[in-house]
Amino acid sequence: MGYYISGILTICLIYVISNVGLSVFTGFTGLFSLGHAAFFAVGAYTAAILTYFYNVNFYLALLAGGLMSGLVALVIGYPTLRAKLRSDYFAIATLGFGEAIRVLLENLSITQGARGLPGIANYATLPVVAAITVITVWIAVNFTHSRQGREAIAVREDFVAAEMMGINIFAVRLRSLIFSAVCGGIAGGLFAHYISFIQPSMFTSYLSTQMTASVVAGGMGSITGTVLATIIFIAIPEILRVASIWRLVAYGLLLVLIMTFRPQGLFGYRELSLGRSWKYLRENTLMRAKGRK
Repeated sequence: MGYYISGILTICLIYVISNVGLSVFTGFTGLFSLGHAAFFAVGAYTAAILTYFYNVNFYLALLAGGLMSGLVALVIGYPTLRAKLRSDYFAIATLGFGEAIRVLLENLSITQGARGLPGIANYATLPVVAAITVITVWIAVNFTHSRQGREAIAVREDFVAAEMMGINIFAVRLRSLIFSAVCGGIAGGLFAHYISFIQPSMFTSYLSTQMTASVVAGGMGSITGTVLATIIFIAIPEILRVASIWRLVAYGLLLVLIMTFRPQGLFGYRELSLGRSWKYLRENTLMRAKGRK
């Protein structure tokens, strides 16, 4: 039982790393990406190939997976973002890019095609994944509070006004996309070295949609909201796996309920702060104590 819970928690944290990166791009620049699974796949295959065939150190392979995903993001992001595609056109472009990556992985000899890569070393333990998750969330939160983060928020709110104020919209969006891809690549490398088997069919547009749904449900401007929504959306289907097809019904129902009663997402544009939570709890406690007197 303990091993099962540990496994679910590990998978949740791996997707948290990927979705936090996507939150920085989608939530803080306003562009929807439906091809995030492609960066996840590139990172997974890069890291797995390096450890599987060339016996490269796991952490170096993980870093290489993130950098390769960032490079791919630069290649796809430069022409699409330079063209200033609107949100819906950009989403379609990333959707096509994601499918192209999947087809490419199915036809390369080094990836072993549709057979995939079995027997990958299991280096991604829960402590390793948890440590990388904390680092990723810390970097993302600091990014959103930096000058670059404020520029991204300005672009999301009104890109015309942001451009008139001298903000380079292209640079802001490309920077956020590369950060998102690097996070996705690192998460993919962890995924490969936890599951110990990967194949192209794991990285479909459904996975991209699931990641985007977690960002939207958590709150477009909230890192902690994305973390909570990701854990909920990954844990519930896994816990209800014994219910077969009904687990997917529960997943869809949960998403509908959140969008109906909290259209702004679980956290909206707010972040969960331990300091503010403690202050709120302390003030409420004092008010109740005064009321009793």
